[in-house]
Amino acid sequence: MLAIIIPYYKLTFFEETLQSLKNQTDKRFKAYIGNDASSECPLNLIEKYQDHFNLVYHRFDENFGKKSLVKQWDRCIALSNSEKWLMILGDDDVLGENVVASFYEQYELFNEKSEVIRYASKIINQELNTVSEIFINPVWEKPTDSFFRKYQWLSRSSLSEYIFTKKSYETFRFKDYPLAWYSDDMAWLDFSNNKPIYSINNSIVYFRMSASNISGREDNLEEKEKSEYLFYQRLVKNHLLKCNSNQKRIFLLEFGVIAKKTKQLNFSTCILIISKLLRSGLFYSCAKFIRRVYRAKLNH
Repeated sequence: MLAIIIPYYKLTFFEETLQSLKNQTDKRFKAYIGNDASSECPLNLIEKYQDHFNLVYHRFDENFGKKSLVKQWDRCIALSNSEKWLMILGDDDVLGENVVASFYEQYELFNEKSEVIRYASKIINQELNTVSEIFINPVWEKPTDSFFRKYQWLSRSSLSEYIFTKKSYETFRFKDYPLAWYSDDMAWLDFSNNKPIYSINNSIVYFRMSASNISGREDNLEEKEKSEYLFYQRLVKNHLLKCNSNQKRIFLLEFGVIAKKTKQLNFSTCILIISKLLRSGLFYSCAKFIRRVYRAKLNH
């Protein structure tokens, strides 16, 4: 069975989220809602929708989200029971009405072949009051190729549009980066566990972009940059061998740029990048990186 985990904090769009669960044509899921000690009580909405689908609600006494969104995700997931598959749905995001149905319809196509399932998506831009075109994905795709497309701005990705196995989650866990920025991107690389991502393109998850959520805010750039550094550090150490030569070159040089921007371009980081470039046979890129570091030191 499928568990839909909702880490709750804001009431503003929460009813739209619950309504989208009520609208599911297939009700073979259980929703677990974990209230992060919010001052905006959702009990009226919980009572309104509790008879329309299987629902468990719990209010936590201590707020975790302000310090660690990942820890809030973890304790919300801990509310679930024996479900094999998990989805973390934002409290302002919306599921198309056949999201659950298409999961079960295509289940035999991906079961045991993939640990991470992805849906097509659209962006709700709250400030502009617009909905984007549909973003679809290759049906089968290497996780590193998937992230590379996102890196190149050829695709997009957010937490709510993925389903993953509890087994992979328990094996790898979400990495606790500041603001959980890039925590989901790393999860799909880790959770996939050397299997391809399977995409369901005939169902849509709607991701809401607004000034109130982390993606839409611009007053947290320093924390986002710290997360970006930690993400690329782990990518380089744990997932680089799965990349093709061009991806290796770009990711390693990008890691160097981010390390410099976050003042983490120390001796050990330089040696890591240089050794990875040399082992990948990227000698010209290695010379280019060394020259860039040397010039930076001179200018400093």
